[in-house]
Amino acid sequence: MEPRKLTIEDIDKVRHFEGFPAGSDEDIIALSDAPYYTACPNPFISEFVKNYGVPYDEETDEYSCDPFASDVSEGKSDPIYMAHSYHTKVPYRAIKRYIQHYTKPGDIVLDAYCGTGMTGVAAQSCKNVDDVMSLFNMGENIEGARKVILNDLSPVATFIAYNCNREAKAYELSEELDAWLTEVQERVGWVYKTSHDSQHEGNISYSVWSQVVLCPNCGQSMLFYDLTTAPGVKPKDREVKCLHCGMKGDKADFIKSMQPVYDNICGEQVDRIERKPIKIFYSFAGKTYEKEPDEIDIQLLEKIEQYPAKWYPTEKMMFKGSEWGEFWRAGYHNGITRVHHFYTKRNLIVLSELFDSAKKYKYCSIMRELIIASLPRASIRNRFMPEYATRHVGTLSGTLYVPPMFEENNLIEAIRGRSKKILTACSDLSCRSEDYIISTGSITQLPIEDNCVDYIFTDPPFGNNLIYSELNFISESWLGVYTNSAPESIVSTSQGKNVDDYKELMKRGFNEYFRVLKPNRWITVEFHNSQNAVWNAIQEAIQAAGFVIADVRVLDKKKGTTKQLSYAMAVKQDLVISAYKPKNSFRSELTSKAGTEETAWLFVRQHLEKMNSVIIKDGKIEIASERQAHLLFDRMVAYHVMNGIPVPIDATDFYHGLDEKFIKRDGMYFLADQVNEYDTARIKTEVENIQFSLFVTNEKTAISWLYQQLSEAVCGPQTYAELQPKFMQEVKSVDKFEDMPELSVLLEENFLQDENSRWYVPDITKEGDVAKLREKKLWKEFEGYMNSKGKLKLFRSEAIRVGFSRLWKDKNYQAIVDIAERLPEQTIQEDANLLMYYDISLSRV
Repeated sequence: MEPRKLTIEDIDKVRHFEGFPAGSDEDIIALSDAPYYTACPNPFISEFVKNYGVPYDEETDEYSCDPFASDVSEGKSDPIYMAHSYHTKVPYRAIKRYIQHYTKPGDIVLDAYCGTGMTGVAAQSCKNVDDVMSLFNMGENIEGARKVILNDLSPVATFIAYNCNREAKAYELSEELDAWLTEVQERVGWVYKTSHDSQHEGNISYSVWSQVVLCPNCGQSMLFYDLTTAPGVKPKDREVKCLHCGMKGDKADFIKSMQPVYDNICGEQVDRIERKPIKIFYSFAGKTYEKEPDEIDIQLLEKIEQYPAKWYPTEKMMFKGSEWGEFWRAGYHNGITRVHHFYTKRNLIVLSELFDSAKKYKYCSIMRELIIASLPRASIRNRFMPEYATRHVGTLSGTLYVPPMFEENNLIEAIRGRSKKILTACSDLSCRSEDYIISTGSITQLPIEDNCVDYIFTDPPFGNNLIYSELNFISESWLGVYTNSAPESIVSTSQGKNVDDYKELMKRGFNEYFRVLKPNRWITVEFHNSQNAVWNAIQEAIQAAGFVIADVRVLDKKKGTTKQLSYAMAVKQDLVISAYKPKNSFRSELTSKAGTEETAWLFVRQHLEKMNSVIIKDGKIEIASERQAHLLFDRMVAYHVMNGIPVPIDATDFYHGLDEKFIKRDGMYFLADQVNEYDTARIKTEVENIQFSLFVTNEKTAISWLYQQLSEAVCGPQTYAELQPKFMQEVKSVDKFEDMPELSVLLEENFLQDENSRWYVPDITKEGDVAKLREKKLWKEFEGYMNSKGKLKLFRSEAIRVGFSRLWKDKNYQAIVDIAERLPEQTIQEDANLLMYYDISLSRV
């Protein structure tokens, strides 16, 4: 694709797309580099797909791939990863492993929550195999760049992604960066000068500023630094003593001194927290020195305040005045109502000069990206902590926190240092501009045609952990193009979005992913969240779109390894979710046979077909949870419910049918053409003794724990006396509303006893009878809940699950909704099955 100028006519074609950013057409055009990158929904994506994509034809399509099941190293020290910080990011070398597994050279990869564009870097870096083949035995013909489509709602994210993926010649860029920084140094470098002695000047590396506070008792002022570093005061001490009257009190009790300041740029007077410089760290003749500000330094600051800086953004924060969003705090944001209030006048002078001077250079966008990358540590958010005097702690990530003491960096020095990372990254990775295309807009409406993408890797936003539009607002004000927060997939009080809103936006996003992905292809979702409700929202969104989850793993970032996730386990770590889009022929056949038992077995066959026949890790065969009966049943039910197809069979008959129709090995089920490979490996290799880490918080997890304990692979049959002390040790924190049965009840309802009073897991021939008896008891319990009135404050969650399942089968959607609305919200939100039944029932009443 040839370079071209983005025009207003081009913009008009996509102006109606959701997530179209806020900003003038002129700023959008100035920021863009069409067709490769546009700061709005990209109108040239169809042309990109037409040029490089291969149309999907199910009759001739021969694609076949198992889910990725190897360990992944994070590699966070890579220069490209380190070149620009962002709120969340996955190292490109980790993503590269997935891309090389699921695709071949020339395939089209998509990431519509692209952030800083590491998926693009990974896709283009595939032209260099490195050590991948030797590590993963991926075979031949994996070398070669993939084509990649990147999208993000945030203009600053796609701007960074563009600069991480664009073509740049290191030697040219080096010359331009040096000329640019030298020019700025000559023009405004004087703002960083300080006297070394009566005849010589040094160059400031950074200055330290402290708030001025007032004693609530005597009203005298003092520096926060002096108050908190007085003799006998430790860094973590809350109690301090007034330096004037000796009053003891909490640090927070000392009142921030406010001073009226007239803002010449905006023509308004504001009251801001009084701050004073207390330390200067500077270099002279190759050595580093420290000093307190002297009279010459104070005079320089007065001169700086009067200096007419070039343009810098002065917008009101989030266009809402002082209470500008989720992160506004009355304490430390007093007087901060506009973007430029986050910077000292000295650094505003330098930032404006850097930004303006960059415009005449070929690599202007990379220079401005360097400025954007430096903004956090250029601001008054850049913390100074005396206890860490030997290192710079930087800003508090994921917030807009303003500390009582901050470091004012020499930005010319800081950007010169950061530019070395950019140059190293350019040397390490030479990208070709025709391999990528970047779009700025919402994932809920992608400018991409159906069934044209070969693979998706995505790292979606996770609930209320980060409010991206607010965190990015300051950076975007320098670009003049802002995030349209209406379709932002977050939980946010200031935006009026709860978990249900987040869930709905995620569903719409994954619907788009499903629409554009070719059938029989894979999506990898990297996800982190500490709340089960948010994990369930993601899981439901994936399945509601039509994807089938085939593998869920916990990603250990410290060790760079993955482990299979037990589906009953609480989610408090990074997850890697592998899911696939079923073939059109499968979906058609399932629909044509709806209402018959055959749909259950059609699903199981195609699901097993997508699984690895054998996974060997650390010299042992890994038990694949997706091949086990309980999870196969859950996946089958979820697919039927999500796609509006009647669930054709209950658990008991399903488990019997698995044994009749499929081949079982080590508690896993296989197709006939898969089992030989497993048996061959089984002869040579030991099966790993896996004990999933379970958090026993409710009846379901308690039963899972008992199944594990009583399995032959762990302890085998045990008496009540043997189990009871271990069980009590595991049941440390039961869910608030869970009416947890006694251990004896759990054993009687789910297991059998032998002649020696030892409890054991029933074999398949008896398990059905046990399950039916248990379900009958639980249904009776559930009927009691339906006949009662008011909110349910204590209940057996397993009875609720059995009840919802039977009501669904009877198409009694109103009863499901009625009971759900009597349950605590967290009970529904934190259980994937209950949430699935409730959400779909709600849409049908």
